[in-house]
Order: sequence, then C-alpha cells, then structure tokens
Amino acid sequence: MVNVTINDKAIQVPDGTTILEAAQMNRIAIPHLCFLKGLNEIGACRVCAVEVEGLEKLVPACNNAAEEGMVIRTNTPKVRQARRVNVELLLSQHNARCAECTRSGNCALQTIANDLGILTSPYHEDQPDFKWDTSFPLIRDAQKCIKCMRCVQVCDKIQDMHVWDLSKTGSRTTVDCSGNKTITEASCTICGQCITHCPVGALYERDDTKEVLRALADRDKIVVASLAPAVRSSWGEALGLTHEEASANRLVAALRAIGFDYVFDTDFSADLTIMEEGSEFVQMLKDAPAERFPLFTSCCPGWVRFAKMEYPDLVPLLSSAKSPQQMFGAILKSWYAKILNVEPGRIYNVSFMPCTAKKYECGVSVMNGSGVRDVDVVLTVRELDRLLRSESIDLRSLEEEEFDLPLGLGSGAGVIFGTTGGVMEAALRSACFLVTGKNPDPDAFQGVRNYKGSWQEARFDIAGRSLNVAVAHGLKNVRQLCEAIRNREVRYDFVEMMACPTGCAGGGGQPIHDGVEMGEERGRLLLNLDQKAPIRFSHENPSIVQCYEDYLGKPLGERSHHLLHTDQARWELW
Repeated sequence: MVNVTINDKAIQVPDGTTILEAAQMNRIAIPHLCFLKGLNEIGACRVCAVEVEGLEKLVPACNNAAEEGMVIRTNTPKVRQARRVNVELLLSQHNARCAECTRSGNCALQTIANDLGILTSPYHEDQPDFKWDTSFPLIRDAQKCIKCMRCVQVCDKIQDMHVWDLSKTGSRTTVDCSGNKTITEASCTICGQCITHCPVGALYERDDTKEVLRALADRDKIVVASLAPAVRSSWGEALGLTHEEASANRLVAALRAIGFDYVFDTDFSADLTIMEEGSEFVQMLKDAPAERFPLFTSCCPGWVRFAKMEYPDLVPLLSSAKSPQQMFGAILKSWYAKILNVEPGRIYNVSFMPCTAKKYECGVSVMNGSGVRDVDVVLTVRELDRLLRSESIDLRSLEEEEFDLPLGLGSGAGVIFGTTGGVMEAALRSACFLVTGKNPDPDAFQGVRNYKGSWQEARFDIAGRSLNVAVAHGLKNVRQLCEAIRNREVRYDFVEMMACPTGCAGGGGQPIHDGVEMGEERGRLLLNLDQKAPIRFSHENPSIVQCYEDYLGKPLGERSHHLLHTDQARWELW
C-alpha cells in the first residue's frame, strides 16, 4: 500500500494504482474523456490533468501511478484553467451542434463542457471536410471526432480487426479507415464496438427511424415489430426505467401505442433456429465425415462477415440455418401472410435488434425466401429509444400487454440467445431430445457459461456419444479459436461464435454507458428469465409445433430449407 493525499484527504491505495483510480476509490471526481481502463490509457485528452506538489507541470491522472507521499490537488486554479483550455481547444475542432447529435444528453464532452461552464469559445473553429458513404450501416462524422483513440484501441485490442488508424499529420491529424481504404473496402464486420466506446457522436449507426415512421403513417401497410431476445435486457436503460419497469410486455404496449399493428417476439424464431440448426447438427453426427466438423453457429452476421473476410476456408462449416431475425421475416411473410390472407408485400417488418450488423444482414440479396424483402428495416435499441421518446409516451403508466400469437411465443432457450453460450445451450437441449427422445435437465449444459479466457470448451455425453463443444465471443477470441481449429490444435463438434464481447447483450446497437460495460449484467438478466420461463425447450414451444404441422412440415424439409436456410458463400459483403 502507498499513502497519498488528494485534496487534503489522506488515503491508502495499493501500489501501482493510478491517480485517477485512487481518486475514484475515494469518491473524488476527476473529469476524463479518452480513458478506458486496460484499453486506452494514453493520456490523449489531458482533461484529467492534476497538480502534484513539487512538480512544475500538470500530470494526467489516468496513466500516472500514485506514489508514496504524493500530495495531489484535482481542482486548483491552475488545473481548472488547463482543463478549460483543453476542452475549449477540443470544441474548436468539434461540430458542437449538439441538438442534431445522436449522443446529445449522453456525451462525455458535452457533460464536461457544461460542468466547466463553457458558454463560448475564444478559439477559431476549424472542422475538417470529410466524405462518407451514408448508406453503410456504420457512420463516422470526422467533424465530431476528438481524436481520443478509443475506436482504434477497441478495434485493435478487443476485436483485432484494425479498421481504424491515424491519418494525416500535424494539426490535420485525424482518425480514418486504415490503409487509405473506404469503409466499404475495409475489413469491417459492422460489430459496432467502436460506436459503443466512442465518448461523443463521432460514430453512430445509420438512422432508419424515419423509414419506420413513414411506414406507420401508411394506412395500406401492416406494420409489424419483432423484438430480439437481448432487447428486453436493455431497452429501458436510456429511458430511466428499472429492469422491473422495462419489461418486454411493457415494451409491447408502448409499440402498440405508437401504431404497430402486431408485436411479435424473435424468441419464437430463435426456437425455430434451434429446430433447424439442432436437426442439422444431429444429422451431421450421423452422416458427416470427420473433416466436415465442427459445425459453426451462423446467427451472428458480424461473425459471418468476419469468416468470409478472414477465414473463407471455414465458411463451408457454418450452419446453413438463417439467423432468428431472417427466419422470422421469412415466416412472417409466408405463413403469417397466409393466416392474415394478405399479400406479403403489404406487411412491413421492423426488427428491433441489439446489433448494427443486422442492418447489413437484412439487405443481403439471397436472404429473401418469401419472394419479397423478408426484413424491411432494422432498428438498434438506441433507435428504439429515440423512437419512443419522439412519441412522448409516459412509459411507466402503460399497462403490460401480451405479444401477439402465434409468432409471439418463445421459450427460455430462445431468450438466452441474447448472451454468449446461450445458442449452444439451447441447441444442446433440443439436440439431446432429438437423439434420445427425452428431455435432458435444462441446466445440464451450463459448462459453456461464464469464462474469462480466449474461449470456453466443454464435453458432454449424449446417448453414449461424447461431444466436444466450444464458445467464443469478441473477435480477437474468435480469431484465436479459428487459428487453433485451422491448425488442428483442437477438435470440436460444435462451436458458437459471437462477434461482440458477451454476445448480443454487449452488442454494438445497445445503449451506451460511457466507460461501463453492461454486457455481463444484461446476460445475467436473460439467464434469470430462462430459469423462470414456463417453457425451457425450443421443441416444446407450441407455436413452433403448430408452425411445422400447419406449414413447414418438418425441420430440414423442402419448405424449411427454402425459407429458413442460406448459403453464406453467396452473401455479398456490401
């Protein structure tokens, strides 16, 4: 332990603790912009500068250790002046039209400038010109970039994709796509982790809320909402609702209040995915040669893009099953259109997702099995929250309402699709039933959860067959597992891959809490919902049973294959 004094308060902290951490441990606030622990500790913004007795110059608190006997002051006139000048200089190169920004009200720069009482800036504004393909799902506004380097570090250290890098020199230095490429040329998986780690509005998803509002105003359209499993874990965060207040059924009521004709649950099609993917896996166990393994999950479009760009030799090993989003769209505009007795083109399908890559996935041309576009538009959770705000609904006053049937009924297995390991667990529950004719303990496959290494592996026995499985999340970990499989260092039968850390719960379309990772907490919520669910097996979902009996026939059948399966080798990257 070392003894230091911060603002006349004597404290003890472990040796090696930074000044910023020492202050935070003792509830002493030091403003900061660029810092992310373990990821971005480069002191780029200098907003966290403090005064240390005996030193002439101020030092950044984020990357200087608290040393024995240090006397530190965090808010002297010298500190305040330097902090103010640093923020004013940042604002001089920042598009500060905050009312037009997706991060207004949730922006670290805006908050610090307000706290410092900055009403005008003495410096000449100098914002860079830039061009961007705004049809791409991920948008970068160079006029809002504060060069904090967070996006570069997240993409390099967590995702290992190296999409971003510094560009130009001197005062013109900025962040742009590496290798002088455009975003459509770069190896971007559209995971959105750069968006959720940006402290300002320099990175954001393409806003498609206006398309939805136009559809809601069109009386000839039947507008349908489908809610991804992970959405229920997060949609209320930015709206000030507790988890209890922000239930899935209250969101159903809110969407009906703003004009949606039907509100369905993508948990239904998650169960459908399990029936198809689980049947595919069981069939492989019976018939496929050893070199055909492992079977990779295919429900994460960020992972599919990654595989196509980085490991094309592994693409044939992906399950041909579409993601729950795309299966839902195909069933909605075929089976459900017949139930409603309407032309599929009249149905407008809005998919609410925790993911930015889903905006890409819904536009892949080979996805449309129904004859029309299966998913018309995808909104992230952030866009959902903006849509709800725009309608000025008192959410707390809404009575909870049930999803519409039959596409609104899902199992606990469908719910856990939203967290890492959940697809694997759900698939093994139903695969075990398909092989043995008996349900296993629904909690028998928890060995794929809660790991901290590069990937988690587990071994299970099903009807005397030993199965080796693995789960990886975050593209750096995914890459390491791909390398190990390609080099024959490991052998697995079934592998789940998710592009985002903690899976969809930590997806790039989720609400942003600056400097705080919420994926694990959201994942725990989804696991708890599974524990409480009346149905915990995908094959026991009565709506799934009805769908096969009335329309699809059987898993992997002719109609199922046409509507619910895809060939990832044919996916265009843009």
